[in-house]
Amino acid sequence: MRDHLDADAVRRWFVGTLAALRRQQPEIDALNVFPVADSDTGTNLVLTFRAAVDADTGGTTARDVWAALARGALLGARGNSGMIVSQLLAGAADALPGDAPVRGRALAAALEAAVAAGYAAVVEPVEGTVLSVAAAAAGGAVGADSDETAVVTSAALRAARLALEGTPAQLAALGLPGVVDAGGRGLVVMLDVLDTVVRGGALDLSAPAAHRPLAGAGEQTGWEVQYLLDVETDADVRIDGLRSRLAAVGDSVVVACVDSGDGTTGGAKSVWTVHVHADDIGAALEAGLDAGRPHRVVVTPLIVDAVPAVPTVAPGADRAVVALVPGAGLAELFAAAGAVPVDEAGLTVEALVDAVERAGAAEVVLLPNDGAHAAVAEAASAVAGQERTVSVLHTRSPVQGIAALAVADPARPFREDVVAMAEAAAATRSAEIVVADRAGLTIVGPCRAGDVLALVDGDVVAIGTELADVAADLLDRLLNAGGELVTLVLGAAAPPTLGDALAAGLRTRWPFCEVHVLAGGQPRAALLIGVE
Repeated sequence: MRDHLDADAVRRWFVGTLAALRRQQPEIDALNVFPVADSDTGTNLVLTFRAAVDADTGGTTARDVWAALARGALLGARGNSGMIVSQLLAGAADALPGDAPVRGRALAAALEAAVAAGYAAVVEPVEGTVLSVAAAAAGGAVGADSDETAVVTSAALRAARLALEGTPAQLAALGLPGVVDAGGRGLVVMLDVLDTVVRGGALDLSAPAAHRPLAGAGEQTGWEVQYLLDVETDADVRIDGLRSRLAAVGDSVVVACVDSGDGTTGGAKSVWTVHVHADDIGAALEAGLDAGRPHRVVVTPLIVDAVPAVPTVAPGADRAVVALVPGAGLAELFAAAGAVPVDEAGLTVEALVDAVERAGAAEVVLLPNDGAHAAVAEAASAVAGQERTVSVLHTRSPVQGIAALAVADPARPFREDVVAMAEAAAATRSAEIVVADRAGLTIVGPCRAGDVLALVDGDVVAIGTELADVAADLLDRLLNAGGELVTLVLGAAAPPTLGDALAAGLRTRWPFCEVHVLAGGQPRAALLIGVE
């Protein structure tokens, strides 16, 4: 029995929750009816917690660890429930004491703060959802009026379970089926694991059993649009305007702060995570452009299941991966790994649909391998998916596509295979080295034509003059945050000796890392980097 939460307890809670959500993912997916019956809440919560666990920076206090993992959840949040749960985690982290043990009353106060943050982030909160369950849990925790941590976690769990049982009646008022809320069910899983950790119980970290996919033929009802937004000035005014604009173009609007910066006074930028369900992708992005700089844009079709789905073919039969690639070298790499490569040069929806049809498979995974190609991939999926099952995996770089392809297993049911590939891609941090073709201004200062730029997730993080030096520095930055496998993909502009030189340096500075050097020949990036 723990009398307080420390850093180890918080880590165990997040890791245990991820394992529990993975085991209960099919059940939670099947419950998903609000805001869209697209059978993906369990999957989104798994991916959100995967991003959280991967963000552990090695803090030594409960608040430090909780805050780092909550930030990871915010940055990697998937779907409506993932967005809200990540905001609940962040709100609680902000309220935790930094210089005192986290006992019962402090935990109860943090749960209260979590609820306030969750409701503040959602433009039009709906009762009968994860927010209602969170509010009940916080009420139970505060009502326990105890500094014994186990008493508080038990009271919170009990109140959350009762609230979850009441969600069918609340959602029935909206004309929805009489099932409990999927996001609320996920929150109960989280609280159950927390109570187990506090009581000193054994965590079940076993892998989930194989399950039949839940997604089947259905009707597209719009788009789920998510992105991060950098706001340089007047954050309060800009974000209020953004919320109003998004509410006018769609629903399920969630806007939450990731890094507050000092956006109201013209100082450091603030960073926000944005989510909306909309029919018009452009309008959702234009609202962000008017407020700041959107990046890490993810667009996913909202598909309402017409019937409880079953696999269209037997697991392992008739499956293909179609990958967008920059250049012939990467095309050969992906083809050797079993994918159907499509050159991204001159890409059109029609060309991608043709590639999917030529693959001749009943189940197809699409890898755009660049955030700029996501919308084209989704549009192609909507067309090609009329006669087959097509899933777009939002890989933002070829190195994420390589990681996803490495774990693909046609013996698994399709949906399970897609989730495994998505997790592998999400666990791969991507970066690149490019040579500037003209002078310009970056977020780290001015650059001249010929300068070497280091980019992480599309943002310039360093500028130098020597390609090898900039690449080595970037690798050190990435590995300082952890990593066991490094993939280096050499572009057309890379000297032939660059890969061997970087690999030798990594073996000296990071001897426990495995390094793979591949010849990609991509025209733009001299070097693509993946760290897992």
